[in-house]
Amino acid sequence: MGARLLVLTDQLSLLGGIFDGDQAGPGPGDPQERNRYGVNFRVNDPPLLLGQMQYAWNNKKGDPNLTGQIKFGGWQHFGSFADQRLASNGVSLAAPASSGEPLLLSGDIGGWAVLEQQVYRVPHRRRSRNRRVRQGRRHPCRPQPDRSLRRCGHRVHRSAGRATERQVRDRSGLRPRLERAQALDADYRTLVDPNWPVRSFEGLLTAVYQYQIKDGWTVQPNFQYILHPGGGATLPTGPLAGKALRNASVFGLRTTLKF
Repeated sequence: MGARLLVLTDQLSLLGGIFDGDQAGPGPGDPQERNRYGVNFRVNDPPLLLGQMQYAWNNKKGDPNLTGQIKFGGWQHFGSFADQRLASNGVSLAAPASSGEPLLLSGDIGGWAVLEQQVYRVPHRRRSRNRRVRQGRRHPCRPQPDRSLRRCGHRVHRSAGRATERQVRDRSGLRPRLERAQALDADYRTLVDPNWPVRSFEGLLTAVYQYQIKDGWTVQPNFQYILHPGGGATLPTGPLAGKALRNASVFGLRTTLKF
């Protein structure tokens, strides 16, 4: 649940939004299992605020030049987040004296920058039907490593296709800088198991195909392959304790109706 606001001119747009910050609600276990079908429309949790400014060039209809846009945005969450290393009693989660519960920290913030530039368009064709290639770069950051698994990352995506019919897109990205989580892994090596694996990076490869069935109706199958989920995260307990999570494949299908 939430609300969004958009203010725009021909080239400049300002976007803002406020949303309920915890759609699963409080409780034990995996939040995705508590909200398995995504229909928990909660409104009484700490809010999530988002804002973005974007500037576009050569974006008017009939403009023969290559289009592009740049975006700057940020968010703030007012909820509580678990410390990536420390327990509620102030010692490492790996320590025998640990309470077993992570230290809760108030709030989290992050930001991003996105650059997209069209690099090729077949000349002497109508723009709306034109085959084109676009390159983009995205730089997301979460500057509070004590409560965020990842700090900064980098993504590159390329897309090609007809503007009104179909689009093929591939994305790749790395999400490095897991300092706080790596420090916890080092604690496990020292205090629990000298062979405990240390997290390194998380990578994402994405392929998307978008097809327009008719005006206002598109379908978009997609495939994602995640390298080192959670940076090569390990499970501290259970039959898989001390073993890094395997790479993961995700298949999805999205459809959009506009009327």
